[in-house]
Amino acid sequence: MINCIAIDDEPLALKQMVNYIQKTPFLSLQGQFESALKALSILENQKIDLIFIDINMPDLSGMDFVKSLSKPPGIIFTTAYSEYAIEGFKVDAIDYLLKPIAYSDFLRAAEKAKDRMQPKEKSAQINSDDEFLFIKSEHKILRIKLQDIKYIEGMREYVRIHLDTQAPIMSLMSMKKLESFLPEDSFMRVHRSFIVNLEKINTVERSRIVFDKNIYIPISDQYKAKFQLFLNKNFLI
Repeated sequence: MINCIAIDDEPLALKQMVNYIQKTPFLSLQGQFESALKALSILENQKIDLIFIDINMPDLSGMDFVKSLSKPPGIIFTTAYSEYAIEGFKVDAIDYLLKPIAYSDFLRAAEKAKDRMQPKEKSAQINSDDEFLFIKSEHKILRIKLQDIKYIEGMREYVRIHLDTQAPIMSLMSMKKLESFLPEDSFMRVHRSFIVNLEKINTVERSRIVFDKNIYIPISDQYKAKFQLFLNKNFLI
């Protein structure tokens, strides 16, 4: 795990960064601060591997704060001002994120930090039977009932498994590998980034599968013919 802190004088931006950190499996949030000065004590008393820090802050800017550290941890700058990018890389920052920050960009930067700080982890391992998936991720083995899976979302090197019974689970593995372990009569890939549980589909609208009120899974052209065969097989005229 990578121990990290977040520093930003804007409460909403800080809240977003904290949320991103908390849903990234290999990051462990050790503190959140609205000023760089308030973060000094944790750096002196605890091992911090990575700092997500805004640049343009009152009293002490993120850039000046990093320059003041004798042995700075890994740094990922976050800012609304693109003109700071060159200066950021001069202090050997791992990455530079321009606000507003999408989670995909955050995850890319976090993975870059992980590659620099830790040896490459083994991909998640899967064991399965007819009713369960056993997924090895990080240092845990999680048992997931197939019937509880609603859909699976691909995110670069990770997958996020959305469940009926609990919060989504992220794991380091490829969509292709996970797809090969799922029973074809119950699960279908409908997009490069999505696999759906066919038994959970209640509504199809405009080439999209509708889960709940605001979750829409696109059906791409590559998989549309196969999905149409599934619909035709079960369509009552």
